Amino acid sequence: MLGKLSLDAIPHDPIVIATLIVVAIGGLALAVALTKYQKWMYLWKEWITSVDHKRLGVMYIILALIMMMRGFADAIMMRTQLAAATNGAAGYLPPEHYDQIFTAHGVIMIIFMAMPFMIGLMNIVLPLQIGARDVAFPFLNNLSFWLAASGAILMNVSLGLGEFAKTGWVAYPPLSGLQYSPGVGVDYYIWALQISGIGTTLTGVNFLATVIKMRAPGMSLWDMPIFTWTCTWANVLIVASFPILTAALGLLTLDRYADFHFFTNDLGGNSMMYINLFWAWGHPEVYILVLPAFGIFSEIISTFSRKPLFGHKSMIVASGAISILGFIVWLHHFFTMGSSANVNAFFGVMTMIIAVPTGVKLFNWLFTMYRGRVEFSVPVMWTLGFMVTFSIGGMTGVLLAIPGADYILHNSLFLIAHFHNTIIGGAVFGYLAGFSFWFPKAMGFKLDVKWGKRAFWGWQIGFFFAFMPLYVLGFLGMTRRLNHTDNPDWNIWLYIAAFGAFIIAFGILSQLIQLFVSFKNREQLKDTTGDPWGGRTLEWSTMSPPQFYNFAVEPDGKGVDCFHAAKQNGTAYQRPEKYAPIHMPKNTPDGFLIGMLLTACGFGLIWHIWWLVIVTFIATIAVGIKRCYDNDVDYYVQPEEIEKIEGEHHAALQKQAEMRA
Repeated sequence: MLGKLSLDAIPHDPIVIATLIVVAIGGLALAVALTKYQKWMYLWKEWITSVDHKRLGVMYIILALIMMMRGFADAIMMRTQLAAATNGAAGYLPPEHYDQIFTAHGVIMIIFMAMPFMIGLMNIVLPLQIGARDVAFPFLNNLSFWLAASGAILMNVSLGLGEFAKTGWVAYPPLSGLQYSPGVGVDYYIWALQISGIGTTLTGVNFLATVIKMRAPGMSLWDMPIFTWTCTWANVLIVASFPILTAALGLLTLDRYADFHFFTNDLGGNSMMYINLFWAWGHPEVYILVLPAFGIFSEIISTFSRKPLFGHKSMIVASGAISILGFIVWLHHFFTMGSSANVNAFFGVMTMIIAVPTGVKLFNWLFTMYRGRVEFSVPVMWTLGFMVTFSIGGMTGVLLAIPGADYILHNSLFLIAHFHNTIIGGAVFGYLAGFSFWFPKAMGFKLDVKWGKRAFWGWQIGFFFAFMPLYVLGFLGMTRRLNHTDNPDWNIWLYIAAFGAFIIAFGILSQLIQLFVSFKNREQLKDTTGDPWGGRTLEWSTMSPPQFYNFAVEPDGKGVDCFHAAKQNGTAYQRPEKYAPIHMPKNTPDGFLIGMLLTACGFGLIWHIWWLVIVTFIATIAVGIKRCYDNDVDYYVQPEEIEKIEGEHHAALQKQAEMRA
């Protein structure tokens, strides 16, 4: 009846039990608060069933912040374990628990923190930048979010029922095969990634269709803001690469569930094929994460330098070059596999060439700041911190692109330092910069500046303390995946790295305090100038936050920075004599239902509860079919309602103009 599920599946580790108790208390407190303030129906009608791209963007970011705290808790445990387990000591984490922690950390931070954060910012901003009322397929957008949430739920269920994979986040066979991982850990890994990966693929298709078909009249592709362009290149990579991950995990699933031998070393299998497939997705994934961050930095530098972006077209071309080159360098992740010198040389040279378009971007940002009136706001601080940090990561990447050097350093902590140098210094700093920059656009009030600066310095200083020692440890010969050490020469560096992790913890705590303080004081932090940043904003600007329908009249999108030009000549807020009805999609519970049904289906597949799999799969198909025949999915916002909202909007703008005068 319950397959492999039994009471033995409940972990007995005190750390896990304490974590589950804290989560249960927090969940109960939240439920009580929602009940007390009668917010359940509000949550259901306005958020859970919403197809509004702005609300879905906010929910994506909330998911990312929750998973960031979970993933960072794993990081703290790893750093403190290695600091405690020196000179042959055992530390406080058993080896099998430590292996689950570093696997979960990688999966969470890449798939369930960075990806939702990036997609959340893209959801909020991209349609506004191209003058679209919503994305091309609003329901698909809702479904994509709930598929991402479904995968995250399965990840967290593994904490309380069974185990997670002990393979590292890449899950290489034969370690991830049934012979060496007979438990349910790898199955949690497979189904969490498969379900969320489908949602990500749908997101890529959705946003490509949005950009191609829904730009404002007059807006050519070359005229699109640079953030929209970098997101578009990222979505091209998503559509091209995520099916490869789906196929690789599908073959691994057949190996584990049906005794196939795609990746075994006998009966014709080849474990290196999995590694090729994984990194054919995995390296483009790095650029899926970092390209939108490049777009965010471009918008911020232009805004706070009070200048147009230097080299707009060259930035577009450089982003495209990075995307193409990023797809043909996957083999540098396993130079040690024994390829020929010609193969290694090709992939090494291609890897180094990526530094050229990346350098173009860096110089464009510097030239944008040159002779500009640069304001050292919180988003600019994140941007300048990125420039220094990411440049170091890029230089160490060029070193690792040399096959001979990589052969020595590949399995060392030097590689771990490089990877975090680029992803934290590039992608995460970019998302946090975008979070600070566009928060007024999404919520209608600014974030507290003092706590924002404290958060930045916590992340920036903590990063260098946490990861620079890993470069040294790599040169000293410390390999990856160790859970204890007995070399006294490594100790001081491990202690410094652990100290750095706690400084980053201060940065994360500062961000949580910043959110609390900002919401508490939101009336004082509301925008009073009509422009949250007091200068040029390259995104399409409506009231902050925008109306649920975005644009009462389609804007003219002709020319780069067209909205800024319209503001300068006073034509940005011209009201028409007559409004036309606006066609809008209705909220729907179907995306949520499919997401939760697939969560249950994945749980059944993990534990071999076949009746649950059959029931939930059939129910999922039924909800999908019902959706196809649902005719009542649209409605019209009537001119009278638009007139009222726009009247309030224009009155507010007039008042703000008087205050500025």
